[in-house]
Amino acid sequence: MKRLSPGKPIILLTFLVVIWGLCWPVFKVTLAYTPPLLFGGMRNLLGGLFLVVLAFPRRRLIRWRETWPIYFISALFNSILFYGTQTVGLEYLPSGLFSVIVYLQPVLVGVFAWMWLGESMSALKITGLILGFIGVAAVSTEGLSGNISLLGIILALGCSVSWALGTVYVKKTSSAVDPVWLVAIHCLIGGTVLTGVGLGVENAASIVWNSTYWFGLLYGGILGIAVSWVIYFKLVNAGEASKVASFTFIVPLISVLIGTLILHEPFTFYLVLGIVLIVTSICLVNRQSSAGRVPRNTRNSGVSPFLE
Repeated sequence: MKRLSPGKPIILLTFLVVIWGLCWPVFKVTLAYTPPLLFGGMRNLLGGLFLVVLAFPRRRLIRWRETWPIYFISALFNSILFYGTQTVGLEYLPSGLFSVIVYLQPVLVGVFAWMWLGESMSALKITGLILGFIGVAAVSTEGLSGNISLLGIILALGCSVSWALGTVYVKKTSSAVDPVWLVAIHCLIGGTVLTGVGLGVENAASIVWNSTYWFGLLYGGILGIAVSWVIYFKLVNAGEASKVASFTFIVPLISVLIGTLILHEPFTFYLVLGIVLIVTSICLVNRQSSAGRVPRNTRNSGVSPFLE
């Protein structure tokens, strides 16, 4: 794994959570002009094609014959199941409750990484992950009202579990594939499946090809999927998956803050509480042990202490 220079992880993480945080309000507006499955599939296809163009000079790194199962498994968890359950699930649950369940992901990544990657697990880290989840719940409390559907809860859990499994799987197989080609191919596979399903169950003629739709498609495909997933996997592969995942607790916080500042949504006590809990969570999960112990999977990796 290529060494990350000091300070670079912080820059990449900041860029990542801002991009993902902006996705929620952008998509909320865009979905008024497009069916959801088609939008999800076309975003993935656009993101995959964008990365193919960028990575084409390095096409020898694909090594399809040896690594094709990795591309398909990553596509299954990180694209088809993640975006499919997310898109359909939002039809059955209030967005606030859905986001709370989805952001069990960092907690699940901590457990899966401990079980399958041998990453460290301590009472401090467990406490931090739980506090982060509670913080997300506090931030999303305004959206917790509405009809509760068992199917919606199952789909939200499926979204969270698929994202967590996909993250840990990519970390485990990172030495075998190029990260840019991994995201490019899993987006193309996932985008093809989602678009195909969308064409079967949705009406493509209902897409309104206005500037709002184009902005949402371009933003979601290039920044929200292509660029951000490459950064996410790069960070996960360079450090502890659970610690990187803990920073995604900030994503719903940014979405709510944008709603407060731009859409004039209320600034509540629960938002302040969520901010405090999420910041505390990240500090606890990323805190160095008193003995300065480094998990075995990150020794000699050249990772910044920020992620160790």
